[in-house]
Amino acid sequence: MTRATRAYAQTSPSDRWTPDSIPGQSGRLAVVTGANSGIGYVTARELALRGARVVLACRSQERGQDALERLRAEVPGAWAELRLLDLADLKSVRRFADSWSYGRLDLLVNNAGIAMVPFSRTADGFESQFGVNHLGTFALTGLLMPHLLASPDPRVVTVSSEGQRFARFDMGNLDAERGYRPLFTYIQSKRANLYFATELQRRADAAGVSLRSMAVAPGLTRSNVLTGGANSARGRAYGALMRLLVRSAFRPTPEGAKTSLYAATVPDLPGGSYVVPDGPFQLRGEPVLRSRERAVRDADTAHRLWAISERLTGVVYPMPADVPSRD
Repeated sequence: MTRATRAYAQTSPSDRWTPDSIPGQSGRLAVVTGANSGIGYVTARELALRGARVVLACRSQERGQDALERLRAEVPGAWAELRLLDLADLKSVRRFADSWSYGRLDLLVNNAGIAMVPFSRTADGFESQFGVNHLGTFALTGLLMPHLLASPDPRVVTVSSEGQRFARFDMGNLDAERGYRPLFTYIQSKRANLYFATELQRRADAAGVSLRSMAVAPGLTRSNVLTGGANSARGRAYGALMRLLVRSAFRPTPEGAKTSLYAATVPDLPGGSYVVPDGPFQLRGEPVLRSRERAVRDADTAHRLWAISERLTGVVYPMPADVPSRD
């Protein structure tokens, strides 16, 4: 991390940062994955409220359409649309990227993910948490890279987790080849998100392109990630317990979205930043940059994971590359 980045981390934020601090986003084109609920929805709404054109990338047509209608009701006149994207299916990821019709893309918020689900595999045969949280995100970003590089100031924000600090990153068990433990696999996939974001910045810097890649941890935040999707089949007792836990111990969703919005909109934020809550154990608090993170500095593991991800997804990043003309 450069001296300038360290200085920024020491002085930011100088006061309480809120979404009201977001500068105007008019003319900016953004994709937010998993935008039908939780942090993703709040991120999309706040961007739209400040004039950004926002694409809600969602797995479910029904839930995505409900979110789109809710956003348009909350932000009258918002430019927003729904496009289907299932990170558990690389064919869906390719369809989303192939159908991109706007030339450039200014901001990609890799928010969608799953957490501590029963064992299952994606459409391509990968363990679901590793496949969705990391491989799907890796493939989507790479396939959209020509459009990102067509922007004058492209930015990628990838949502990791404060829990990644406790991951014992096992390169030989990324896909649950040697047994499956839901919590271990989840925090390992979130460590992979952080490795991905920092390695993407290294590669952008080496290629001399202006792209900025950020990672964030939201802290304990109310969402349906522990109760929806595959977790909805765990039974009534599990659902009731999780809902009680989320209501009592987790903070409101808009608070958890702060780090994503901070990373997506602070104008002079350095590429490679990792934005976390400033409270104890990164569980709650205000957005702040954190540089003393082992995964941020572990370029060797990040490089190895990148090579594995290219092989598994078949996606090789075009950087630098011929890109669509800016519009």
